Amino acid sequence: MGKKESKHNNSDDGALFRKAAGDVRPLNSPDRHPLQSRKAGSRAAVRPGARNTPDDTPATESIEAGEELSFVRGSLKRSMLRDLRRGKLRIREELDLHGLTGAEAKSILDEFVTECIARNLECVRIVHGKGLRSGSRGPVLKALVNDYLRAHAEVRAFCSARQSDGGTGAVNVLLKTT
Repeated sequence: MGKKESKHNNSDDGALFRKAAGDVRPLNSPDRHPLQSRKAGSRAAVRPGARNTPDDTPATESIEAGEELSFVRGSLKRSMLRDLRRGKLRIREELDLHGLTGAEAKSILDEFVTECIARNLECVRIVHGKGLRSGSRGPVLKALVNDYLRAHAEVRAFCSARQSDGGTGAVNVLLKTT
């Protein structure tokens, strides 16, 4: 089998492109910063010697605004985690932390989780936002929620919500029930 003959000459492609591009020049942008590549598998690693309590802020090195969060404590049926990730479990209560300071958010988050456990609610959602307006500090509330939930003994699992439910700006949380 031979190659099919092309109806045009490949050298014409270069000439056509140069003609179409005309006097186009690259932009000179002093604000450009080189991309910093992330190491493979570098997902919010816990600092050595970090305390594992809700009072330790933050226990993770860094979390990116668009990064998905995921955590499982102990063993959990795959189907349960899959349903949590896909948003198939009924969300019984939701908390929105947008616009709060770290201290305010931590206090309200603690009250919310404590109340949900007392009410025996198994699945809740916490909206922390993506942290796009946090500047160089990164997503402050997202990191706070991540650290708090990982340290709380009554949290069985959590993961970022479906895109339609807030995406990486919210987490679905599975709490221990009695």
